[in-house]
Amino acid sequence: MCLAAAIASASASPARCLSPSSAALPRRFLHHLLLAATPTRPTPPRPPLRCIPFHRMAQFWIRGSLDKNKALVEYLKQYAAVRTDKVAEVMESIDRALFVAEGLTPYTDSPMPIGYNATISAPHMHATCLELLKDHLQPGMHALDVGSGSGYLTACFAMMVGPEGRAVGIEHIPELVAASTENVQRSAAAQLLKDGSLSFHVADGRLGWPDEAPYDAIHVGAAAPEIPQPLVDQLKPGGRMVIPVGSYFQELQVVDKNADGSVTVQNDASVRYVPLTSRSAQLQDS
Repeated sequence: MCLAAAIASASASPARCLSPSSAALPRRFLHHLLLAATPTRPTPPRPPLRCIPFHRMAQFWIRGSLDKNKALVEYLKQYAAVRTDKVAEVMESIDRALFVAEGLTPYTDSPMPIGYNATISAPHMHATCLELLKDHLQPGMHALDVGSGSGYLTACFAMMVGPEGRAVGIEHIPELVAASTENVQRSAAAQLLKDGSLSFHVADGRLGWPDEAPYDAIHVGAAAPEIPQPLVDQLKPGGRMVIPVGSYFQELQVVDKNADGSVTVQNDASVRYVPLTSRSAQLQDS
């Protein structure tokens, strides 16, 4: 299937939403009105929700133990954002507080500003992307993190592919590349950075990083209006890319490259990311 046809088929795929949609509120209100006019019946138990109650999460962390990275991972397990031991282990090993500015609450499940109109994604989104990519982040594999920002997810990739693999982060804001390097130097991935299996580069993420291609895993941390063809070209056959696509309405898309070079695209969740754009456009309002 060509890329255009794959994207068209993705639009017909059902999407999951990690948080309640405000557009659904009028329907819920009408539903309750209709129920009020009918006799009540016992309601069967509901399955666990994928969505995270952010307000409860914030209240939980404000009470104390803000330095407990492992407790954050345990919380994400309860809501099925973290589903495997492999993802839990890497998120526990890379302390989120090292990648968030002082004065913020790093263990709250919310995106945080990192300057230059960029953010570090919420922990549940990091967990979601790691779960989607985990089979393509085996030791010795190559991973590309587009829009690496704080460096958190790139460090997670490096821990998963190990010293025999390669984890590359690209970011078009030089100051963020410098900051992410400093962040990683304080983390459990510091030795991988020193040895060269983990690296950060100043580059236009829409063009990828051909030097270490092809990649088994590509993650894009900003929303593109459409899937950039250079990233598809740099994806290894059998590899997977996770990328938010759209402008106001965005979908987290999973792009799998088949052995013959064709791609399959599926929608995983409705999301909200900063746009994947040029350096000048990103800095325009900063």
